[in-house]
Amino acid sequence: MTQFVFLGGFSVMQPDPGLIFWTTVIFLLVWVVLGRTAFRPIQESLKKRDADIQHALDEAKRAREEIGKMQSQNELLLKEAQEQRAAIIKEAKEIREATIKRAEEEAKVKVQAMIAEAKTDVEHMRLELKTSIKNELGNMALDIAEKLVRKELKSNTENMELAQKLVEEIKFN
Repeated sequence: MTQFVFLGGFSVMQPDPGLIFWTTVIFLLVWVVLGRTAFRPIQESLKKRDADIQHALDEAKRAREEIGKMQSQNELLLKEAQEQRAAIIKEAKEIREATIKRAEEEAKVKVQAMIAEAKTDVEHMRLELKTSIKNELGNMALDIAEKLVRKELKSNTENMELAQKLVEEIKFN
């Protein structure tokens, strides 16, 4: 029963406001960092790819208009334009997919690194707090023991000599 005195009113079922606060702060920090380092570059690359695709589509459209004007070379130019359009769209899609995949992988790696760092920081804080609590409890126990021993030894000189002899024999780790 005395071993749970230092826990105070801790309950697993009732979240601690401090825990909620730090969890929220860390989540928001991760969100902001991801927003600046991952989401924005992905969005810009997607916009660029969309513009490239639109540009390719516009060029294919212009090529088709020229084919309509030149009836004599209609079939040959139409085939070339369709092949170019397909190649450009295919290449643009491949580049877009590769860019998205690469950006996602980079974001995952960054997120995992940030999570690992956050876990390490939390573990260090937990160990520091645990050590601090143990030190305080040890100091309190020593103070109590010292006061009790002094009270007992005040009246008896034989006990005082025995206590001094025991103190000299004790070796601290």
